[in-house]
Amino acid sequence: MSVKSDVLHILKSREGESVSGEALAEQLGCSRAAVWKAVKALRQDGYEIRAVTNRGYCLSAGSSRLTEEGVRLALLQKDVLVRVLETTVSTNQDAKAEAEKGAPHGSVIISKAQSAGRGRRGRSFFSPTGGLYLSCILRPKINLKDGQFLTTAAAVAVYKAVQEVCGLELDIKWVNDLYREGRKICGILTEAGTDFETGEIRYAVVGIGVNLWIDPEELPEELLDIVGCITDSLEEAQMLDKSRLAASIVNHLLEEAASETLSDVYIEKNIIPGHVIEIRDGEKVRTAFAERIEPDGRLLVRETDGTESRLSFGEVSVRNAASVEERRSEEEQTVSYAVKRDTAEKDDHVGGRS
Repeated sequence: MSVKSDVLHILKSREGESVSGEALAEQLGCSRAAVWKAVKALRQDGYEIRAVTNRGYCLSAGSSRLTEEGVRLALLQKDVLVRVLETTVSTNQDAKAEAEKGAPHGSVIISKAQSAGRGRRGRSFFSPTGGLYLSCILRPKINLKDGQFLTTAAAVAVYKAVQEVCGLELDIKWVNDLYREGRKICGILTEAGTDFETGEIRYAVVGIGVNLWIDPEELPEELLDIVGCITDSLEEAQMLDKSRLAASIVNHLLEEAASETLSDVYIEKNIIPGHVIEIRDGEKVRTAFAERIEPDGRLLVRETDGTESRLSFGEVSVRNAASVEERRSEEEQTVSYAVKRDTAEKDDHVGGRS
């Protein structure tokens, strides 16, 4: 690590305490001038470091800046590319360019805002200042058909990181969104570079956007009832250790992506199974009952005619029953799906399949 990163590491380990420049220089094997330059650079990054007479340097408690040094400090894998930007067009776009240049597994591009973030199906992803936008480069040894595991791994990684750093438990919505109190706070977009001859993934870029705090006045009207945030106020967002949160997401993503099985967390915290849902396929919308998530990450649904379908991808939403009549209709539909399921199971048994 650089002297700047080493100084930050020591000051963070003794946050709120003073450490003399002489002690820092001796511990790092450098000059006091090098320590002073490192402290100056960290201050320019926004870290609040006080110089206490006759005592040394003190990093103020609760310092929460998003910086390359702060992220790298908390990463478990150190020999990777880490880049932190004030703003960019798209972190996925930046990460794909770095992946093509050979950036190693676990490298990450992070930005505080995006001017043209993208969601599924090429849609725009609202990415104002106040969010955490990152794209992690993975080099998994899997085929494209198994790529869905990377998306489910990302959802679990965000869930675990937010629980670890923020103390919050989120809900996961199949396939790849996370919610807090019924509002979307995180979207995930996975893209891949493939070898057409072998069908193997040369690299994958997992893009993750997390709303930390967004001024409601900045939200488009159509998103006011949809978008939520990790924190409830600007003050809370400012105190949040963003570098640690970003690093925790990457750490958990690398761990989950290395697993060969679907995480129990993805199944247990998913809000889709057990509900009547709407499935959007292009311009077509149909209703079905979400039975469960299969071990391979597919969603098992029971169609209105009682047959089963397994969805690998798509847009689904829990049916919104606003009125008493609609809620009663939905309850009746749920019973109807259950009856059809029981009938189908009995028919299977009579027909000799069990």
